Amino acid sequence: MDAFLAVIKAVVDGLGATVLLPIMIFVIGLVLGAKPGRAFRAGVTIGVAFIGINLVIGLMWTSLSEAAQAIVINTGIQRDVVDVGWPSAAAIAFGSSVGLWVIPVALAVNIVLLFCGLTRTLNVDVWNFWHFAFAGSLVVALTGSVGIGIAIAALMAALGLFFADWTAKGVQRFYGLPGISVPHLASAQILPIAIAINWLIDRIPGLRDINLDTDVIQKRFGVLGEPVILGLVIGLILGLIGFWPLPAAEMITKTLKTGINLAAVMLLLPRMVKILMEGLIPVSEAAREFVQRRAGNREINIGLDSAILIGHPAAISSALILVPIAILLSVILPGNRVILFADLAVIPFLIAMAAPVTNGNVFRMVIIGTVTLAIGFYVATALAPLFTSAAVAAGFALPPNAVQITSIVDGFLWTSYATVELVRYLGIFGILIIAVVTLGAMFLFQRHRLAWEKSAGYEDKTSAAE
Repeated sequence: MDAFLAVIKAVVDGLGATVLLPIMIFVIGLVLGAKPGRAFRAGVTIGVAFIGINLVIGLMWTSLSEAAQAIVINTGIQRDVVDVGWPSAAAIAFGSSVGLWVIPVALAVNIVLLFCGLTRTLNVDVWNFWHFAFAGSLVVALTGSVGIGIAIAALMAALGLFFADWTAKGVQRFYGLPGISVPHLASAQILPIAIAINWLIDRIPGLRDINLDTDVIQKRFGVLGEPVILGLVIGLILGLIGFWPLPAAEMITKTLKTGINLAAVMLLLPRMVKILMEGLIPVSEAAREFVQRRAGNREINIGLDSAILIGHPAAISSALILVPIAILLSVILPGNRVILFADLAVIPFLIAMAAPVTNGNVFRMVIIGTVTLAIGFYVATALAPLFTSAAVAAGFALPPNAVQITSIVDGFLWTSYATVELVRYLGIFGILIIAVVTLGAMFLFQRHRLAWEKSAGYEDKTSAAE
């Protein structure tokens, strides 16, 4: 069994997301009844789109990381918990004892919950199953039990499906992504925080009237408010803040490059997502027909990486504003031991799911993001010992002079912290509480889904027909 699981893990690691996803889409398309030619073209198109998305994200990562790390160095921050970035967290998760099991376990959980009617999401984002394995690896570091770690990974997979269903209509409406949901835990964990803060702002006179969505900005400022120009301006500001100690010529060069690169990100990411949607349409149609033949008008959504969301101007603009705020928080928060470094460029992933809640109001998204990051610093400080233990167990080499390590993804997530603390203090009863809450929430949501979508303004003709 271990050898078989090792082969699966090796295939996933070897192929990577951009090859594995098209293969899965092709197979799923055939199973759902799509014609082989359409299914094959859909898979290839989706693979090409994700390559494009990853290239643009890589451009953003390089430009933003250089400016952000320069800001960190300029502040002279010294902390003993070092941010090693999400690639390291993913390697730790897949290299852990839970990592071998997470793909078959998460797929089995998804299939069972689909057949039981507790979810409407088919999660094909297999590469990002590492988020589930990461939570499991923290619990293994805490308890020493691989079985408990696998159980936690399975429950995190279910929790991701719940978040995906809960936000599906909002994501589809705001981002223009029909038939798509996002079971990405690192992105979905902001939802309770976003809903609570958005509700609070609605009750504060003056504050509730501030509307800085990108459409309003563009109407007020004309060409200066267009997404590509916003990216340029924010990039120039970040560059000036980060590179000011350099000689004038070098500072100007680096600042201009940062501005142009982030302008390119704002323009190119939405276009890559459009290509992705072109590939998903045949699969979504086949899925809808497949389910209707067997369960009337019941919908099924394709679960994808939140990378498809971050190209929206509201998501990327608010995230870029949050970069210097995150660095400031790391300086001023009492008791914080974390220094951000490698993962500052993933802030768009953390903030993107707040956009449907706020209708793209950048002002509210920045407030929500600030609170989320502030909570995350304390979560990361608390989880750093287990994060470091899980890394050592997976054979990860700690950076020089790092006492402990973390990452914004997944070390900042309240879901990981709540899971670890429940298991720490309640043991098996903590696991039962997580299971009851997660499955109970899924059951209640499916039972009252139409009422929720109507109250949230997400009701459409398809939902009304069910």
